[in-house]
Amino acid sequence: MITATDLELRAGSRILLSEATLRVQPGDRIGLVGRNGAGKTTTLRVLAGEGHPYSGEVRRASELGYLPQDPREGDLSVAAKDRVLSARGLDELLREMEKAQSAMAELVDDRQRDNAVRKYGRLEERFAALGGYAAESEAARICANLGLADRVLAQPLRTLSGGQRRRVELARILFAASEAGAGGKSSTTLLLDEPTNHLDADSIGWLRGFLKTHDGGLVVISHDVELLADVVNKVWFLDATRGEVDIYNMGWQRYLDARAADEKRRRRERANAEKKASALMAQADKMRAKATKAVAAQNMARRAEKLLSGLDETRQADKVAKIRFPDPAPCGRTPLTAEGLSKSYGSLEIFSGVDLAIDRGSRVVVLGLNGAGKTTLLRLLGGMEKADSGQVQAGHGLRIGYYAQEHETLDHQASVWDNIRHAAPDTPEQQLRSLLGTFLFTGEQLDQPAGTLSGGEKTRLALAGLVSSAANVLLLDEPTNNLDPASREQVLDALRRYQGAVVLVTHDPGAVEALEPERVILLPDGTEDHWSADYLELVQLA
Repeated sequence: MITATDLELRAGSRILLSEATLRVQPGDRIGLVGRNGAGKTTTLRVLAGEGHPYSGEVRRASELGYLPQDPREGDLSVAAKDRVLSARGLDELLREMEKAQSAMAELVDDRQRDNAVRKYGRLEERFAALGGYAAESEAARICANLGLADRVLAQPLRTLSGGQRRRVELARILFAASEAGAGGKSSTTLLLDEPTNHLDADSIGWLRGFLKTHDGGLVVISHDVELLADVVNKVWFLDATRGEVDIYNMGWQRYLDARAADEKRRRRERANAEKKASALMAQADKMRAKATKAVAAQNMARRAEKLLSGLDETRQADKVAKIRFPDPAPCGRTPLTAEGLSKSYGSLEIFSGVDLAIDRGSRVVVLGLNGAGKTTLLRLLGGMEKADSGQVQAGHGLRIGYYAQEHETLDHQASVWDNIRHAAPDTPEQQLRSLLGTFLFTGEQLDQPAGTLSGGEKTRLALAGLVSSAANVLLLDEPTNNLDPASREQVLDALRRYQGAVVLVTHDPGAVEALEPERVILLPDGTEDHWSADYLELVQLA
């Protein structure tokens, strides 16, 4: 279905992958794993034909369904339902059938009406061959299972949140993949980059079931361990330090066990060899003192070197970004307030009458179902959008730091360096370079366009911008998305230690526990309540 031969991938001069041969065959459900920046997203883009390898060849022999981390839809005036149906060309057919029906009813001339009837018949025949009316209900079922209500499907894409648009794209891909129906097998290869982002717990559970029974090929990047354990039957591990891919023809748990055993073996063999080599070198040093034994000493030293050179490399410990949110600038008692906020898109009301007071050092979690307006509220508070009514007021000394789940605070055309310089124009250059180094951005990577970074790297860059801001109110929208476990723990630790105020939107219960919130805002009603552990089970569901 997909074959990549002698594949080499690079980010600047850094080699991500070298001389790799990768195959995706029917029935393969492959977990593509590795640390942030190892090249997972780049690999998936190249397999999907959205990017070009530095060298090597990629051949594709089946339909593809590719979900990037940040989907960029074309026409945002299209209704969500039509976007999903377009996966099988049904949206255009339905429009043509509606036109033919109108012509049949309106035309007076018998000949023209007969032509319209024949045209409608041909369209309906084709519509039936593509699944017809049953396909519409199938698309609706997939959308519902991904948390897209009927009212959302009727809306233009531009009125939807980033999370809703991403779920529309996922629904479109899965709808195309299920085209074979109950009696056949799908030939679609799915390439999914973090498909559980923006999904609630019920939708994630349904998605795991769908992918587990998908009989076409699948390559998935995910930090959702339960999804990997449930779905994958093969693992590709990208090793960023070696520029190689290790292929394990086994499920997730067996892969973890095999990798741990393999690493234990490598370390044991290296320790034994180093011990023997050390003894040989010590003996060689003693023998060098005697001229008659100089040749023997040299041979002994060569044996020691050969012992070490024949070993498999042990994996180097992965570097972890050192994330620490800024020391907040001094501010008044209540640096941010909002009164009577409301927001609508067209005739659709998102929320209304939301009041909020963010005191110095306070912790607030915003909860609500997908589409309830959580991201919109943060954007209003941060000044990225204007409310239809109500107002946001800045208190004394307010400095806002906004982290956007879609990385929209980054200039994707600008370099890593230009992005951090824009975030902190008055900070000395060396201080900014040191800051970027703690977030694992060094050397040529500073000149890399932000748009070419992986999702985890974009997250790190956006967080680095926050650190340089001296913000005393952080607005955080899904800050742990796209992060590997080690980087996620760094963000959670930074949340625990931050002394300023935080307004948090997240599906990650661990992030809420790290924040130790005092209050919760429930959308769309804007109800405010004291935080209690009873709300924790709503975090994943909302």
